Amino acid sequence: MATAQQSPAPTAVPTVRPGVQPLRAAQGNSFLWHKLHSLLGVIPIGAFLLEHLLSNFEALKGPIAYGDQVKFLNGLPLVRVLEWTFIFLPILYHGLYGIYIWLRGKSNIVYYPWSGNWMYTAQRYTGLIAFLYIGQHVFRQRFSGISLPENPYASFHKVQMELQNPWMLAVYIIAMIAICWHFAYGVWLFAAKWGITPGETARKRFGYICAALGIALAVVGLASIWAFVGGKYPNAPENPVPAVSVLYAPPNPSSSNTMIS
Repeated sequence: MATAQQSPAPTAVPTVRPGVQPLRAAQGNSFLWHKLHSLLGVIPIGAFLLEHLLSNFEALKGPIAYGDQVKFLNGLPLVRVLEWTFIFLPILYHGLYGIYIWLRGKSNIVYYPWSGNWMYTAQRYTGLIAFLYIGQHVFRQRFSGISLPENPYASFHKVQMELQNPWMLAVYIIAMIAICWHFAYGVWLFAAKWGITPGETARKRFGYICAALGIALAVVGLASIWAFVGGKYPNAPENPVPAVSVLYAPPNPSSSNTMIS
């Protein structure tokens, strides 16, 4: 008696979870928004970060030198227009759109713990830390307490008093490392997305440069924090007055009274 042949059971197709998409230009209507987000992260936000770190480095020279730097920056022409156009508004857009990208993206570090996924996730978390820190820092230092644009020499004391709180000191240190890492990796992403470093070899080599940049910036930033809490000026005056040097011109012989006979 013939027996019916049983058809083989269908082979189960393994489910593959998508990882991070390869680096390429954004698709659809969000292309320009992605490009603007990437560009603002380097120019002008990156330029402002470099300037801010170098300005804070003046704290190592003492309260007067730090106050001189604050006074110089606030004395620039159209400083408030520059502040909102090239600092506040770009940071708001970059931060909020970065959160929007994060909420729409997937990293899958549990299923695919590749370096790209870890970098993607670290970039999102460090960006969030940076955005929250900058928000509170601007509010506390710029819009609360004594006004530093009108009292630049009170800036050292104001920061020093804030850092006396160990929790705020920890926030500053963590945020400084996060911001420097976020910027350094952001520069690497910028070069890759804009076609500046085509190919894996170029990206790998530029990655070493960006890593060195991030470490150098973090060292500068942490040294500035040390100037406020453990440097040579542990108890800075609240609003020191810079020394004023008075120059005396030598007497003019021609102006002396002469007797005419």
